[in-house]
Amino acid sequence: MARQTSLVFRTWGGARKGAGRKPAGARAGAPHVRRPKVDDRLPLHVTMRVAGVPSLRSQQCIKVMRAAFRGGKDRFGFRLIQYAVQSNHLHLIVEADDKRALSSGARGLAIRIAMRINHLLGRKGKVFTERYHAVALGSPRQVRRALAYVLLQERRHAAGKHRALTTMLDRCSSAPAFDGFNNVAPRAGPWSDTVVEAETWLLTTGWRRHGAIDPREVPGAK
Repeated sequence: MARQTSLVFRTWGGARKGAGRKPAGARAGAPHVRRPKVDDRLPLHVTMRVAGVPSLRSQQCIKVMRAAFRGGKDRFGFRLIQYAVQSNHLHLIVEADDKRALSSGARGLAIRIAMRINHLLGRKGKVFTERYHAVALGSPRQVRRALAYVLLQERRHAAGKHRALTTMLDRCSSAPAFDGFNNVAPRAGPWSDTVVEAETWLLTTGWRRHGAIDPREVPGAK
């Protein structure tokens, strides 16, 4: 009699290179870390990154960015106080009434920016590559450092690339409208009305205890 052989169904092909769950650092974008506790008395430093678009500092891009800031600067209990636009990321100083206000306001601002950038460039798809990153600012000194870091961000980048430094305030930020610089008065320009006045004590009064900001400072320099 012929002997019947058994069939073996292969349901697992063994370990493969690159298989399995990837560590957080291997995925695109930032890991889903716990959001900071939002206290309406504390301002926040928010960072948002983009990819796949030309420099946000181009004349056309910064124009539509300012329009987005004007539309989203004060919504859902979220207030945009200061900002700096770099080629592929944004730094924002904001206030929020609570965690939901921060999330809704940041998401709304990101949507406004993405819609305008995509329309300008004739493209579709995501503009922001990851969730925003937020840090609560809990002391006058920390707030002063964050303001200098954001408003003088272009000087920081220039110093890091060993480019010539200038004392001219960055037109791709809200720095020209800021009233906390040494011997430099705020002035009107295309950046006008892109931010709102601060309401928290730390941003209106507290940080000034450590002195006005010198436009010649280089944030983060040793």
